[in-house]
Amino acid sequence: MSALSRRNFLNHVGIGAASAAALAATGCATAGSGTREELENASVTGPNFNLLESAEDNMIALARLQGNLDSSETKYGWYKGMVSAVVPGQAVQDLFMMEGFSCARLLPHEDGVGYHKVLREVGFYREQKFGRAGKIMDSYRNPFTKEEVQVVPIANDPFNYDITPYFPEPPNYGGLNAGKPFPKIPLKLPWLPEVYNDNVRLDTRINLFYKNALDPAQWPRESSGEMNRVTEIFQYNIRAQDLQDPDATTTKYHGTWARVTPWLPWMLMGTAPGHILYTTYMGTVDGLDVLPEDLVLAAESIDPKYLEAPTEVYGPSLSSLERYALEQEPAPVL
Repeated sequence: MSALSRRNFLNHVGIGAASAAALAATGCATAGSGTREELENASVTGPNFNLLESAEDNMIALARLQGNLDSSETKYGWYKGMVSAVVPGQAVQDLFMMEGFSCARLLPHEDGVGYHKVLREVGFYREQKFGRAGKIMDSYRNPFTKEEVQVVPIANDPFNYDITPYFPEPPNYGGLNAGKPFPKIPLKLPWLPEVYNDNVRLDTRINLFYKNALDPAQWPRESSGEMNRVTEIFQYNIRAQDLQDPDATTTKYHGTWARVTPWLPWMLMGTAPGHILYTTYMGTVDGLDVLPEDLVLAAESIDPKYLEAPTEVYGPSLSSLERYALEQEPAPVL
């Protein structure tokens, strides 16, 4: 793509003149006009975006995966899968299922390059039998403690981060995950160079170990200890033609999401050995009307705002563990 073509493309999708000029100055990634024939032979290196070499091209690709370059549009994500218990010396035990969705928007960054991704998300726990999902749970009989506990769904508002030509900083979680200044590393995501069945694959992950918002002295039944160990793994499958389409403002994907996290606070497991493992499918949907009615109604019953993406930047961005500490009360000690 020529510098002039890149400028026209970025102006068209709404990054703005300052951003367009800055990216145009970087020159082209790989020459190509995006004709039908060229897109049929699309790869991670062309014809329009070279994702193995260009940080700016990676920024565009990541922004289109995570949102829509048209700030008037919402990007809807969806996930569903199993929540399992991992206990030392025992087989992994499947507990219940999780299903949820997110509403995201991209807002142009003030400095003219990149975006603020602003997002709300919800997640609800469902009964399961042999891997088949049942109704959304209000309470759950913990098989380890034999206690009936109140289920607390996920409702995060907001969870934001910036998309620029550099890798985003790790989540701060209201200062709990503060550390050394994060270096400015050019954004070159770990794309698999091979194209399988016209699909490109991307695997991203983050491994965190940070201070627990649930102080075990105050939350003896909810807290897993002084520190949280959390890993998030996202695996994307994207049509190569969609990834290389110069006219697209967003890119559909499907894939998997996995999370390793401490015992869910509402399970009241305290510091018992073990942890929770999420394994889910994920993808994009065109609107909430295609999702299960009970899922959308459950989100609306918490607050109708969860059916819409934010329209401005605000914070802090917290995970469900930090929100639990803010919104719940410690359970009585038995």
